[in-house]
Amino acid sequence: MTGRIITVRHGRPNLARNLKISAKDYGAWWARYDASGLHPDEEPPPALIEMAKTSKTVLSSTLPRAIETAREVTLGAREVPADPIYVEAPLPPPPAPDFIKLSPGQWGVVSRALWCMGYAPPGVESEREAWRRVSEIVERLGEHARAGDVLLCAHGFLNWMLDRRLKRAGWRQTSSDGGHHYWSWRVYEVAGETATARSPAAAAE
Repeated sequence: MTGRIITVRHGRPNLARNLKISAKDYGAWWARYDASGLHPDEEPPPALIEMAKTSKTVLSSTLPRAIETAREVTLGAREVPADPIYVEAPLPPPPAPDFIKLSPGQWGVVSRALWCMGYAPPGVESEREAWRRVSEIVERLGEHARAGDVLLCAHGFLNWMLDRRLKRAGWRQTSSDGGHHYWSWRVYEVAGETATARSPAAAAE
């Protein structure tokens, strides 16, 4: 029986968001975000810890916030392979004049919208290229799931893209928690199959 695929968004990074910056500064802020680990107050939900315990495979992206999330949900009890294929879809700073000041979150919305409309400076992965990467990730996760549950610690927008491709590939979302927030998760099963191992939280839904 095929195992489940569980996608997890990382915990809250240790980086302030309550500031106003230019688009150019946003590029530097995003680089610091990618280099930052989790805030020291962060703790994973118990349901995630239980799902990690029952997962045959746990994976993460190579960004510190995802690596530390995987370490937290596994309680540091196992080695978690990290691969750059699982990193977040890019957020290139928009071509905006320096006098425009927005919060990092607001710049993220602008950046994502422009990127989805085709804006990708030289050397930045385009939306089309990212979708190809997501399709490859779905194939990898499906291969891992043949041996049992697989849990991936990744990123918010990448997990949203995975949701679309997993459903297209015949997987159905059977439970979720947290929406798109930090520590949120979604569980997928092959249509017509029932998972052999469930977390208490998933079983209660």
